[in-house]
Amino acid sequence: MGLRATKDVESRFDRYVQALVGVIGHQDRAGPMRDYCLGLVMPGERKSVEPMAAITAPERTAAQHQSLLHFVGQGPWSDKNVLAKIREMVLPEIERHGPIEAWIIDDTSFPKQGQHSVGVAHQYCGQLGKQANCQVAVTLSIANHHASLPVAYRLYLPKSWAEDQARCRKAGVPAEISFKTKPELALEQIRWACESGLPRGFGLVDAGYGHDSKLRTGMTELGVPYVAGIQPQTLVWAPRKRPGRAPKKGRRDEPNAISVKDLALKLRAKEWHTIKWREGSDEWLSSRFARVRVCVASGHEARSKPNKEWLLIEWPEGEDEPTKYWLSTLPKNIPFRDLVDAAKLRWRIERDYQELKQEVGLGHFEGRGWRGFHHHATLCIAAYGFLISERETIPPSGPGCTALFAKPAIPHGYKSRGSSVTTRAPHPKLDRDYAPTADLRCRQTSTKMSMLLRHESELYKAEPLVTQ
Repeated sequence: MGLRATKDVESRFDRYVQALVGVIGHQDRAGPMRDYCLGLVMPGERKSVEPMAAITAPERTAAQHQSLLHFVGQGPWSDKNVLAKIREMVLPEIERHGPIEAWIIDDTSFPKQGQHSVGVAHQYCGQLGKQANCQVAVTLSIANHHASLPVAYRLYLPKSWAEDQARCRKAGVPAEISFKTKPELALEQIRWACESGLPRGFGLVDAGYGHDSKLRTGMTELGVPYVAGIQPQTLVWAPRKRPGRAPKKGRRDEPNAISVKDLALKLRAKEWHTIKWREGSDEWLSSRFARVRVCVASGHEARSKPNKEWLLIEWPEGEDEPTKYWLSTLPKNIPFRDLVDAAKLRWRIERDYQELKQEVGLGHFEGRGWRGFHHHATLCIAAYGFLISERETIPPSGPGCTALFAKPAIPHGYKSRGSSVTTRAPHPKLDRDYAPTADLRCRQTSTKMSMLLRHESELYKAEPLVTQ
């Protein structure tokens, strides 16, 4: 990339950040915001405050560290206003490739050690695929097949935290925050999206949320059609059978109610079809599916005349039984392939969260407070939004990651405190809030997003990062 093109990128980045500064109040926050966002998009192993200070201000690292730490941890600026400005600037770039198709509910987790970081508890950690000490954030993203952008982001506060007022005060949790389940937080975010007038899409949730009938009913009441992953034991009324009274929780004695797994196993061979839904990196992705119109046997969805919806089932060749199930209120006349494609659109959020974590440092925040946790996430979304806008201006980078700005010089011998190659403390309890960099969740392979570069003239001034 030439010097002129590099200057153009820098100029666009400055304008982008300056627009965000316009909604955070004082002009003296412009410098810290630009430096924080720049640190997030620069190449580097760790995107916590200390290494970003060394990268963005190598001659005054200590002062820069304090400035960035105060800006992200204590700055009284509004996450809501900044996220709204990000949507205003980035959404047109996403919609140039097609309208918004889905509102994707997801949660993302951050492994932690210790007990003092806000919201940390022993709970299911998607990144590790097991119960572990971690923080979990519930998110809502708007998406099409080109990109997704988080528009709402909220830390899940376990009941053990919500009921401990002293602990919450110490972490800066607002007094109005009370315990809510993850599906309740998800429905709250969808309701906010409807009230905010976001471009409409169907709701897309995995089985961790889709099993909650209150969430599905809430989306229907808001006029948001959904594709919701469900568990095999979910009850529906058997086709061509008269619906009875909804079975009570935990009971299976209603004669006309049947689990979706049992229903799938009773389907005839001619009802299964091989469907191709998207072109992958090597070939078209395909699997075997069946779909049936059903009524859900749930007390939360009981009506005088139960509404029918699609039950979509995936049973890949070679598997002993079906592997995935979805309920959907998308139109009755939707083509089979489009229904499958809608259910599979979750690949978009999986890929983008991989880039948010691995490239932009979403999981690298080392503070303990509520405000800092959400400020860091907002700034990561801001940096990622700029990179989404720049995708078409970045030349093909081949197998590696081509930077648009070179890595600036940092003090010789510097090593970040959170680096995975840094020597750990002799006793694990002394390693405060250490978060592994490896992402062990099963995700689709994706090309790394290009990072920002400084002027080519600075390429020869930069010294390499030295780690131990």
